[in-house]
Amino acid sequence: MKVAGPVTLATRNPGKLRELAALCGDALELRLLPDSPPPPDVPEDHDTYLGNALAKARAIAAFTGGPALADDSGLEVDALPGELGVRSARYGPPGLDDAGRCARLLAALDGVAQRSARFRCVLVLAQGDAWIAAEGVLEGEIAPAPRGAGGFGYDPVFVLPSRGVTLAEIPAAEKNATSHRAAAVRALLAKLHERADASGETRVDTPGGES
Repeated sequence: MKVAGPVTLATRNPGKLRELAALCGDALELRLLPDSPPPPDVPEDHDTYLGNALAKARAIAAFTGGPALADDSGLEVDALPGELGVRSARYGPPGLDDAGRCARLLAALDGVAQRSARFRCVLVLAQGDAWIAAEGVLEGEIAPAPRGAGGFGYDPVFVLPSRGVTLAEIPAAEKNATSHRAAAVRALLAKLHERADASGETRVDTPGGES
């Protein structure tokens, strides 16, 4: 498969488009998922990040007829195995917002000494039946209380141990450069570069060739 022209990002979130576009640079021309005609609603009901990202990328690639990029990510907390991960955005009762999920997490870890955690992101680039995937991880710890006004999601409670600050306490550009999503983008672009043939075309794995 040749990656040429715009790559549809499987989201309508302009913030995510700006972040990924900045990370990809000139390597990929990203565009938002169009509103019309209505794109398919792809449920994120798989047990793995790869399963969710692959389902979204394949569905949007089929919908647009061109390449599509999708991601799935989550927070993994060692003291709470299986409770967040692919279900991080749905942690807690329905209707809970970011602050509520952070509060629920801190309550679950009250009195727990083991605070190690990580953000994990899997990106999938697909066109037709061909696809390629890459993963990025950011190691850290869960803070005893939220700190910082930046970021979103679990950023206010995720501490970078080497610096002693949460992701919500550092500038957005700095966070984006060191995030799990940035690591996944770097890994994906490296794979694409490795598969570039002599004519400058970029090829991705056929089904079964990437996991």
